[in-house]
Amino acid sequence: MRMESDVLQETEVLTPHAGSDVDRWRQDFPILRETVRGKPLVYLDNAATTQKPQSVIDAEAAFYRHTNANVHRGVHALSQLATDQYEAAREKVRRFINAAGTQEIVFVRGTTEAINLVAQSYARPRLSADDNIIVSAMEHHSNIVPWQMVCAQTGAELRVAPVNDAGELDLDMFAKLVGPGTKLVAITHLSNALGSITPVARIVEIAHALGVPVLLDGAQAIAHLGVDVGALDCDFYAFSGHKIFGPTGIGVLYGKTALLDAMPPYQVGGDMIRSVTFGQTEYNDLPYKFEAGTPNIAGAIGLGAAIDYVSAVGIDAIAEHERDLLDYATGLVAGIKGLKIIGTAQHKASILSFTLDGVHPHDIGTILDNDGVAIRAGHHCAMPVMQRFGIAGTARASFSLYNTHGEIDALVAGLVKVQEMFQR
Repeated sequence: MRMESDVLQETEVLTPHAGSDVDRWRQDFPILRETVRGKPLVYLDNAATTQKPQSVIDAEAAFYRHTNANVHRGVHALSQLATDQYEAAREKVRRFINAAGTQEIVFVRGTTEAINLVAQSYARPRLSADDNIIVSAMEHHSNIVPWQMVCAQTGAELRVAPVNDAGELDLDMFAKLVGPGTKLVAITHLSNALGSITPVARIVEIAHALGVPVLLDGAQAIAHLGVDVGALDCDFYAFSGHKIFGPTGIGVLYGKTALLDAMPPYQVGGDMIRSVTFGQTEYNDLPYKFEAGTPNIAGAIGLGAAIDYVSAVGIDAIAEHERDLLDYATGLVAGIKGLKIIGTAQHKASILSFTLDGVHPHDIGTILDNDGVAIRAGHHCAMPVMQRFGIAGTARASFSLYNTHGEIDALVAGLVKVQEMFQR
C-alpha cells in the first residue's frame, strides 16, 4: 500500500495508461475534466448517480433546440418527430433488456416510482390480511417502504429474508418464507450498500414454483450487469436512467404484458386515456395506460442515448474493467489498519463500503473531498442494512467504467491521511 508521502503528483496519479480503453472512455465525460478545490476530480460516487457522456448531453440539448414538442396526438411535424424519438427510446430499452415488446416498457421518473406503481396498482388490490410480501434485509428504502405502506393498507405481512455476515442472501431461509399466502417477492438485483449480487435466477425459480411473481430492483444492476428479463423470467424489473449514464427524472418499469394489462392505472390524466365522458373513461393501451400527463420526453431520449453509449462500449467490457477496479481497491484497503469492509459477498459488483476505527464516515467523506475525492458517507438509504451489521453507516466508494487505478491510489492516499489526522 502506498503511504501519503509516496503518492505521485495528481496529474500522474490520475492519468490512465495512454491509449487504454479507460482513457478513451474518460474523454467522453466532460465533467471529469473539472477540478475540486484545486485538485482533479476523482468521482467515486457512481452508485448514487453516474456522470453523463457528451452524447447524452447532446441528445437532450438537441431535442430542446430542434424538436421540442409534445408527443402523441399532435399532427404537426415537430410533434411527430418528438413522438418518433420518444418511441425509438422505448424500443432501445426493450432491446437492451430483451423485453418481448415495447408495450412492456413503461417510462416513469425512476426506480422509486416504478416500485410504487407496482405496489399500488398490482399488489394492493390483491392483498388481504392472510397474505404476505417478501423482501430481503439488504434492500434500499425504496424497496421497503412502498411494501410497508401496502401492508399497512391491507393488513398483509411484510416478510424479510435474512443475509449472512458476508452480505449474501440466505437462500434457504428465503425459500422457507415463500408460501401459499405470498403474493409478491421484491428483491434487489445488486445491493447499493454492500455490492452483493443476489442470485436472482434462483429467486425467480423458487418463487415461480409456487406461482409467486417477482419484482427485481435493478437500480444498481442495470449499468454493471447484463440484464435479460426474458432469460430471468422476472415479472417486473425497475431501473433509473441516471444510474446508467442517462438523465435524472427518467426510469423504466418493465412488466409482463399479462400482468400490466390486468393492473389499474396508478395515475390518471392526459394521454393515459382513450376516451372520456362524464359517465365513464376508457383507458389507453399499454404502456400508455401508465404514463399519465406529459412525459419526460427529453429524459427518455437522453436515456436512449445512454443505452446507445453503453451498448457501443459493451456491458461485458464495463463489467470486466469494474471487476479489476474492485479487486485492486479491495487489495489496497486491506492494508489499512482499522479499516473493515462491509459486504464481502463472493458475487459482488463495483461497490466498496467500509468503516474506519474511530472515524465517522462523514469525517472520512469530508477530508477526502478536500483532496477532490468524491465518495458517499452515511446509511445510503439502507438503514436496515446498517442495523444488520451493527453500524450507523459506512463510507462507500463505487466505481464505473471511467475510473482508474490512479484514482483508487488517490482514494487510498486520502484514507491514510484521514487515519493520520485522527491518530494525532
